[in-house]
Amino acid sequence: MFSDALRASRSFYLSREALHLPIEITGHVCHSGIFHTMREVKVKGVSELCTLDSDSESQILQSESASVSQRCSSLNVQSTPEIEKKYVHHVYDAIAPHFSSTRFAKWPKVANFLSSLPAGSLVLDAGCGNGKYLGFNPDCLSIGCDISAPLIKVCADRGHEVLVADALVLPYRTGFGDAAISIAVLHHLSTESRRKKAIEELVRVVKKGGLVLITVWAVEQEDKALVSRWTPLTEKYGEEWIGPSSPRVRSPSSRTLESIPETEDRILGDNEKDSNQSSVQTLQQMPSQNKGITRASDDIKDTNNQQEYFVPWHLPYHRAEVNGASACAVANGLAKKDDKKGAVVYNRYYHVFSEGELERLVSGMDDAVIVDRFFDKSNWCIVLEKTL
Repeated sequence: MFSDALRASRSFYLSREALHLPIEITGHVCHSGIFHTMREVKVKGVSELCTLDSDSESQILQSESASVSQRCSSLNVQSTPEIEKKYVHHVYDAIAPHFSSTRFAKWPKVANFLSSLPAGSLVLDAGCGNGKYLGFNPDCLSIGCDISAPLIKVCADRGHEVLVADALVLPYRTGFGDAAISIAVLHHLSTESRRKKAIEELVRVVKKGGLVLITVWAVEQEDKALVSRWTPLTEKYGEEWIGPSSPRVRSPSSRTLESIPETEDRILGDNEKDSNQSSVQTLQQMPSQNKGITRASDDIKDTNNQQEYFVPWHLPYHRAEVNGASACAVANGLAKKDDKKGAVVYNRYYHVFSEGELERLVSGMDDAVIVDRFFDKSNWCIVLEKTL
C-alpha cells in the first residue's frame, strides 16, 4: 500500500504545496480532505465569516469587509444546488459502469488539441468521466478529476491518475498545469455564476500561456429527433431548484408540458448479455410510472428559446448497476421504470448553450483570451489562452 501511494504521489508530481488542501492517496485515487461527502464544500469558519455581528463590523476595515463579502459570495456559488445533486451527481453515480461502456470514441477536435500539445505537458482533465482522454497523448502527463466517485473508480481501475473533486474547486495550485480540458461538463451546471466560476478555475490552474479547451452541448442540435426525446424544464419542475443553496429565481416559461416518453434505443445496446435477475424482479414488482404518458405537440417543442432540459438515460434491468439504489430511486421519484424497454430511466439535467454564450461568460475575464472557437458535433467549443 505504501509503495502504491508513493508511486501515485510521484506520478502526480503533487505535494501539499502543489494542492490547495491535504490529499489522502489510496492507490491511484486521491481524495481531497475537503470533500467529506464529495458533494458539498465545507470551509472552516464560514459561519463566522457570513454572520459578523454589528460590533465586530465596526472594528473591521472597509477593505476587509469587502473581502469577507466576496468570500461569502464565492461560497454561495460553490454550494451545489439541489437539481445538480439529484439529476447530475446521483445519476452518474448510479449509471457509471453502463455510461462508461458507451463512452470510448474520441472527438477529432479534442484529439487534435491534445495531440498538438508539446511533449512533457501536464494536462488537467476537469470532469474526466471514465477517462477516455486521459493518456491519449502518450508524450504528456494527464491527471483527471470528476465529482463522481464511481466514474473515478473506473479511471483508477484503468491505471489513470485521478482524484474526486468539484469542478468549481479544483484541488490544484494556481499555474499548476500546462493545459486543461473540460469536455461536456459545464452544461451540467445550473446557474450562470457556477458556469463562469468553473471557467475561472480552469484558467486559474494553468500556467501563463497555457491553453484551456471547453466544449458544451449546443441549443443548435443537428439531430432534431434526439431533441424530441428530451423533456424541457418549465414551471412544472420549478420546485427542483428550491433549496438552501439553490437559485431562487428562474426565467418563467409560457409553455406547459406533460412528461415526454423517452426512447434511446441506441443506449440500450443489443450485445449486453449480463443479468441480475433479483434486481429485475425487484423492479418489476414496483408499479410502473410510464402508463398514461402523453406526448407534447411539436409546436410546444420549440427549442429556439428553450435551454433547460432533462435528458434521459436508460439503464437496462439486466445491468449489474440495477440494484437496491435504482429501486430506491424509482420509489423516491428520482427515476422511473420503462417496462417496454426493460430499463430504469434516469433524467440528467442539461443547460444547452446558445451561440456566443460561452464567449460571453469569458468576456469579463482579464487573465484569458479566446484564441479559437468552433462548432463541432452539436457542441460549442472554445480554446482560451491564459495571459497573466
